[in-house]
Amino acid sequence: MKVKCRDISKVFETKNGSLKALDEISFQTEEQEFLCILGPSGCGKTTLLKIIAGLLDPTEGGIIYEGSRSDETPLNSLVFQEHGLFPWMNVIDNVSFGLEMRGIGKRERYISSTEVIEKVGLKRFVKNYPHELSVGMKQRVGLARAIVNDPAILLMDEPFGSLDAQTKLILQDELLTIWSQYRKPIIYVTHDIEEAVLLGDRVIVLTSSPGKIKEEIEIELPRPRDMEIRGSEEFVFIKMKIWHLIKDEVRKTMGG
Repeated sequence: MKVKCRDISKVFETKNGSLKALDEISFQTEEQEFLCILGPSGCGKTTLLKIIAGLLDPTEGGIIYEGSRSDETPLNSLVFQEHGLFPWMNVIDNVSFGLEMRGIGKRERYISSTEVIEKVGLKRFVKNYPHELSVGMKQRVGLARAIVNDPAILLMDEPFGSLDAQTKLILQDELLTIWSQYRKPIIYVTHDIEEAVLLGDRVIVLTSSPGKIKEEIEIELPRPRDMEIRGSEEFVFIKMKIWHLIKDEVRKTMGG
């Protein structure tokens, strides 16, 4: 499955007038690609992801999904920074909720959900409720819920942004492992340069508001990747290249 964004612009009408969030964004994903969208706060990253997900309509331009998929599976699944779990459901019922909505029987959806729950390291917590889980564990549940629905493409909006540094490193590593197993295309929004370089096959750098594509960077680092690659000369070179691209955009958001 591929996603084509064609001249996407988005204008919001506010009480203070029109606010342009995105300005003629065009790009195309590749099969099984891990694509990261990076930019400063307020550059329209989340707005773009919501347009791709079909939650917002663009003011101009359009989104094309190209490729074959099962009619029984969703086109995309969206993982937010906030996990959005149902507090009255335990882990396995939260993970299998989408399957239930598609009319899949309890036994079948529990089998599928259990497999994914094990992959995200929560096998011992299938009967626990969200209030009994750490923030990182809740985010794993949200990730498992998205994966088990077998979407054509996975959309992720800073899913680890609210986590502590150590938990974030672990979940980045786990995400790479899961992606290598399922090989679903991912569009991943982040403001973290290191995260984008670690995870992505390609990084699209956006300007400050209104968001435009400033540059696309191919991440030609070998896979599989893990934390140790962060110290390599190649990793540091790419990281600094992106920082030089984005630092002026960050200053603009700070009024400098």
